[in-house]
Amino acid sequence: MAIITLTSDWGTKDHYAGAVKGRLLQGLKDVVIVDISHQIPAFDILQAAFILKNAFAGFPGDSIHIVGVNTDASINTPHVAIRYRGHYFIGADNGVFSLIFEEPPSLIVELDIMQDTDFFTFSSRDVFAKAAIHLAEGRDMASLGTVRTTINEKLSFKPVFEGNIIKAKVIYVDSYENVFVNINQEHFRKMVGKHAFHIAFRSSRYKISHISKSYSDVPEGEMIALFSSSGYLEIAMNRGKASSLLGLRMDDPVHIVLD
Repeated sequence: MAIITLTSDWGTKDHYAGAVKGRLLQGLKDVVIVDISHQIPAFDILQAAFILKNAFAGFPGDSIHIVGVNTDASINTPHVAIRYRGHYFIGADNGVFSLIFEEPPSLIVELDIMQDTDFFTFSSRDVFAKAAIHLAEGRDMASLGTVRTTINEKLSFKPVFEGNIIKAKVIYVDSYENVFVNINQEHFRKMVGKHAFHIAFRSSRYKISHISKSYSDVPEGEMIALFSSSGYLEIAMNRGKASSLLGLRMDDPVHIVLD
């Protein structure tokens, strides 16, 4: 049974998700279609990458992941199918895949697929769904188009050391208003070592000097720092909304200060 996931900025009001699912069901008799998220902000490949990166590994091998965000094709951003860590990814090569992958993919194919319509505004239905059906049927991925050796790189901001300060930033806010910072547990341990530290944000108005294990490690309503299941540093509040109550938004700076 084929498993196909959808990650998009379509929302749930319009027909887009339903139209793609209908096209997949037309072509496949035995398929499970999973909505990872359709609430990505319009054209926001950074948030799409964060969500899919933290979801795809939980699916069985050979799952097919369609990315319906910023899908217009051009010479510089072609449509592609990619094999990575035993999974298939289909979308526009606009940099989103470089934000998901931690090493080079095993195979990249620039898609050469004839559309069934004369409209070029709905690639997820008219191109990506056809590629997904092809792969779900066990057919050769390379026959979908031209093999490439690289994908487009989207450079993301990396934490940097300046003096005794690690400068990081907010990369995601979830529906609970937990705030995710672009430093993972491994990098944190390497950079901080055995130093005493504090985490500062909002012009150092707020400080946290301890990494906790769970939300309940602090009283209800207090702020907390921990490493979440995503692997990234998370700033949260026990049963509270950290983003709005602490004034933390996407791209806001977060500093880890070595004391």
